[in-house]
Amino acid sequence: MPQPSVAIVILNFNGRNYLERFLPSVMASTYSNKRVIVADNASIDDSIEFLRMHYPAVELLQNLQNDGFAGGYNWALQHVKADYYVLLNSDVEVTASWIEPIIALMEADRSIAACQPKLLSFHQPHLFEYAGSAGGWIDVLGYPFSRGRIFDVLEKDDGQYDASQPVFWATGAAMFVRSEVFHEMNGFDTSFFAHQEEIDLCWRMQLAGYKIYACMESVVYHVGAGTLPRGGRKVFLNFRNNLVMLCKNLPFTEKLWKMPLRIALDAVSAWKGLVTGDTYFFTAIVKAHCALFLWAINNKITVSTGRKPIGKLNGVYSGMLVWQHFIQHKKRFSEIVKKKNA
Repeated sequence: MPQPSVAIVILNFNGRNYLERFLPSVMASTYSNKRVIVADNASIDDSIEFLRMHYPAVELLQNLQNDGFAGGYNWALQHVKADYYVLLNSDVEVTASWIEPIIALMEADRSIAACQPKLLSFHQPHLFEYAGSAGGWIDVLGYPFSRGRIFDVLEKDDGQYDASQPVFWATGAAMFVRSEVFHEMNGFDTSFFAHQEEIDLCWRMQLAGYKIYACMESVVYHVGAGTLPRGGRKVFLNFRNNLVMLCKNLPFTEKLWKMPLRIALDAVSAWKGLVTGDTYFFTAIVKAHCALFLWAINNKITVSTGRKPIGKLNGVYSGMLVWQHFIQHKKRFSEIVKKKNA
């Protein structure tokens, strides 16, 4: 039986240095029925010249504008035919056999729409990496976290989360996705531009009856913050996109009380930032809330009758992560989520 076709699609924006450092590991992947594609998001560095000179076997797609992560991938994947897409950040180093375990898992269970490998830190390989770790979870108020990462606290990888299992979301830094399902879902929400669009997509996939998985037999190493460094823009996108995602996907009865509570908790974070001198943090959250209001007006929020409650989906913590972490001072995933579910 022939291997399913796999297209590894690397979205690039001025990432020549990352391509030079990490593309060799991708090219050395042992999975035979693969293509490596770089989708360039209108870079102004010498990424294109570098690829043409040193990697003629890599397929190149050139966008005329920077459409961000969401729009860039939606544009690129319209031009790619394969059984599976692998959405891979340019700042990720992969291991030789990282593809085979995930494809085997997804082929064995056709209900799995997306899957991620174990994400470890490139600079500190003993630690999980922020953007996904050992599989993404979310709490009932919509705060994302991961097996191995609670807010900004990263755990050491001691094999404690080596069981492959359903999760709520798979990281966009190294996301395997069944191509037909990606297009069935109409891809990412391009209004997100960047950050949390993969969580929104995975949520919509679960609402459609699919499963999201983390496969710990596959391991990659992620630099992190390689394309959009920490700062006001990143804070704005994370807060705005998270709130928009809740408005889109929560049942109406949950929106009624969760949205005001989330906005209040965000306001507490904003004022804390202002008091400690992080004015950019305060300003970014205020702008995010204004953007949410404009989004709600333009999109005419619907009642969403019959939509499955978030607590009925995989990878959801039934309590409040903020309370457990900041009040109860719990810093590890296993301290918050019961072991039988972890």
